[in-house]
Amino acid sequence: MTISDAVFAWLGVGALLAAVLPRVVAGRPLSLPLVFLMGGMCVYLLPLPLPVVDPVEDRLLTEHVTEIGVLIALMGAGLALNRPVGRRRWATTWRLLGVTMPLTVLVTALVAWWLLGWPPAAALLLAAVLAPTDPVLASEVRVGEPTEDEHDEDEVRFALTSEAGLNDGLAFPLTYAAVALAAAAGSGWSAGWIGAWVAEDVGYKCAVGVLSGWLSGRLLGWLFFRPRSSALRLSEHREGFVALGATFLSYGVTELVGGYGFLAVFTTACTIRAAERAHGFHKVLHDFVEQIERLFTAAVLFLLGAFIALGGLSALTWQGAVTALVVLLVIRPLSGWAGLLGGRVRGRERWVVAGYGIRGIGSLYYLAYALGQQHFPVPERELWAVVTFTVLVSVVLHGVTAGPVVSRLDRRRTAEAERPGEVRGDVEVGGAHSGRPGETREDADVEVNGARSGRPGETREDADVQVSGAGSGRPEGTHEDGNVEVSGARSGRPGQAGGDGGRGSGTRPGRPGE
Repeated sequence: MTISDAVFAWLGVGALLAAVLPRVVAGRPLSLPLVFLMGGMCVYLLPLPLPVVDPVEDRLLTEHVTEIGVLIALMGAGLALNRPVGRRRWATTWRLLGVTMPLTVLVTALVAWWLLGWPPAAALLLAAVLAPTDPVLASEVRVGEPTEDEHDEDEVRFALTSEAGLNDGLAFPLTYAAVALAAAAGSGWSAGWIGAWVAEDVGYKCAVGVLSGWLSGRLLGWLFFRPRSSALRLSEHREGFVALGATFLSYGVTELVGGYGFLAVFTTACTIRAAERAHGFHKVLHDFVEQIERLFTAAVLFLLGAFIALGGLSALTWQGAVTALVVLLVIRPLSGWAGLLGGRVRGRERWVVAGYGIRGIGSLYYLAYALGQQHFPVPERELWAVVTFTVLVSVVLHGVTAGPVVSRLDRRRTAEAERPGEVRGDVEVGGAHSGRPGETREDADVEVNGARSGRPGETREDADVQVSGAGSGRPEGTHEDGNVEVSGARSGRPGQAGGDGGRGSGTRPGRPGE
């Protein structure tokens, strides 16, 4: 028996498990990534002739394998999102990117500098590589397959999926900041690099990434759905591997012109989805990408488990372990909660979004990439040990808890929506909040597809309600079926009886007093 024979055998077993396990562990305190991570550790503890796994020595291979994994995940996330991009529609995402992400990076860098005693450049690098989130490692907290209904997503899954799609690209400027600081000051501090970094790494590369991704998406969207010739109209042939072509084309072209390819791929996916939002070809593309993504995730997590079994955490100090735990259990949850203050996500859902900033393959990629760009005044194995331990704890903690926590949220949301005539606080309906029946409150305005309806019993200039593209300016008038379409859900007016029970977030709540 040779090493190659064993590798082929394990590849076959892994591929079959990747097909079976998602349905076996669904809803249970277990996840596919956790199974493969633990599987890699167990297999490499056996006396078998297996190849050595060492991302420190094989940095370039690690960089490219994780790079492909991130690219595929970004395309899958963009294709899965039903909700069109918009300032209000994506308000929760903008809060996570504009408040939560910078706060997490800043506090993580300070903790690494103070607790680990690392120089500023190394502390900033650790904060940067731990910035991207990865809901792929806990499928319960990401959106499902594409559907025709743009409101067919609860706010928790939408927020975590869209955040991961964008912060995987926005972590690049932070990584370049650490590289620039290390090049300018070594183990010290210097501010001379900031101007060039802001102009090139933040301004130019982000703008080029978004623009290139949008142009690629427009071109590919036309090619998929618009050509007169059926031979060129790719959507008619329903070949899922086209998604890989779109992914690599967008990424390669953007990198060639100096932009951020990760940002471009996610933008391309969202733009393709917008070209013909309800077309069934999106599901074909998404299903193919999801299968490839599942295989890559299983392989990378298996290899990470192998690295841990071979001594990958031997350089981990107690300070490094504490830093990882503080990032996952304190810094991210509190930064997420602060970023969501005043937003549409409230109560338990706010804490779920804040707490499930899962660290995964993106962190491994950014660390491998940064160490190939610049030498940092910290042992590489210690950096890898801290990041690996963070990913390990995140996969275990979030993989075990995500299923039960999200299932409980779903049951609670369904039960609350089905209770007729119940007086309760703010009710989330498709991401908007309505006040209690018969109660006037300051925040009781309901956002309806970007418009706002007045409070019950109040007449106001902007009280028209957008109902499936039509306006209704009758705050106390009579609607034909007594219902108002609220972001994809149907909610009866206070004190008014209607023809049906309404529909909200996939359930049918009874009207007050019905």
